Amino acid sequence: MNPVAYWGGGRRRKAALFVATSLLLGVLPHWLQVGPWPALVAAVLLGRHIFPTAAWQPESGSSSPPAPPESAMGPTRPPRVDVLVAAKNEAAVIEQLVGNLLALRRDEEQLQVWIVDDGSVDGTGDILDRLQERHSSLHVIHRPPGAKGWKSGALNAVLPHLQGEWVLVLDADAQVDPGLLEHLTPLLQDGSRALQLRKAVHNAGCNLLTRVQAVEMAVDALIQQGRIVHQGCGELRGNGQCIPRQALLHCGGFNEATITDDLDLTMRLQLHGVPIAVVWNPPVAEEAVSAIGALWRQHQRWAEGGLQRFFDYWPALLSPRLKPRLKRDVLAFFLLQYVQPLVMTGDVVAAVAGRSAPLAWPLTTMTLLFTVTAMLRCPTANSGPPLPAIRGFTILMTLVYVLHWSLVIPFVAVGMVLRPKYRVWDKTIHGSVTAGA
Repeated sequence: MNPVAYWGGGRRRKAALFVATSLLLGVLPHWLQVGPWPALVAAVLLGRHIFPTAAWQPESGSSSPPAPPESAMGPTRPPRVDVLVAAKNEAAVIEQLVGNLLALRRDEEQLQVWIVDDGSVDGTGDILDRLQERHSSLHVIHRPPGAKGWKSGALNAVLPHLQGEWVLVLDADAQVDPGLLEHLTPLLQDGSRALQLRKAVHNAGCNLLTRVQAVEMAVDALIQQGRIVHQGCGELRGNGQCIPRQALLHCGGFNEATITDDLDLTMRLQLHGVPIAVVWNPPVAEEAVSAIGALWRQHQRWAEGGLQRFFDYWPALLSPRLKPRLKRDVLAFFLLQYVQPLVMTGDVVAAVAGRSAPLAWPLTTMTLLFTVTAMLRCPTANSGPPLPAIRGFTILMTLVYVLHWSLVIPFVAVGMVLRPKYRVWDKTIHGSVTAGA
């Protein structure tokens, strides 16, 4: 399924090596009594690469990847788009999703909607069957409970039926502007790259937790655009990913051995020479989780899938298939997102054991400054749900929120060492869209 160098075995051994090495990097400065200087040097070197991705200034709030010149666009007809949704127990939101998708301004022959009822037991399938009878452009596929492959398996079930040039993957709680495809038409003329819509939160006003998630998503989109501007690696984010169908098929479809299909597909697209661009406006709106327990479970899944892709594809990442500048970018953000939290854990453990001060504070300081820089650079003129005002208390609470990844990553990494690769896909529960707005 993955026609690239892929090392899917030995997960626990690879996780153990990763955890042990990262923790040792945090402990060594205490053993060697060299003070914070190694962390300071690492922070400067890492900061030299990542800060430009946050400090770049978009020209406007409508910042989007450039469309191809007219001479390179070929046929002028709008490309055909197939919208894919994997829905599992989504009775609370599925009817509103279908209404939203059928309101997209596009001729019927150029837009087809495919929804997979992935073993739902809450009536989602019955609702979809009723809606399919009324709308010829809506197609429903049912998978039995317990079908293999998680979300990826559901999406793969649709691929043989598609005829469009592009595949737009959405979550069941997605909300998109009726003019989305009209806006994307110039960008869809370039089939050499994939697109990721900026993710926005439609229930940001629910509580403090949803507000900081809204800021986090905007910061993530800005950094992704910054990475691309500096010839780095953009990433898919699941909801709102738009992929050329032939590129998707060439990569082998969606990987059913992973729990984060978007991050895995990001790797395979990049290794096949298909870059990913981020579209700021219009965004895809979704429902942020409003409880700490749900957030912890969701982020455990994201962290596990994020680490797994590096364990699986490292031979290909080191091969000539990836350009040197992309390799440096992938390495920098791997160190920032996954290695640094474990280094900090080793540093804290060594500091407590030796009754001394932590020595990795330059890395923590650099990360927080990087986050603040990205927050202050986020465009304020946005379409879709309004972004919370980024100032004062919101900045402080977002920084506190970002630090929770320093707990999630070590917890997940150690768990990958201790348990075999088996997990029931813990989907995010979506409530009523209108209730959360």
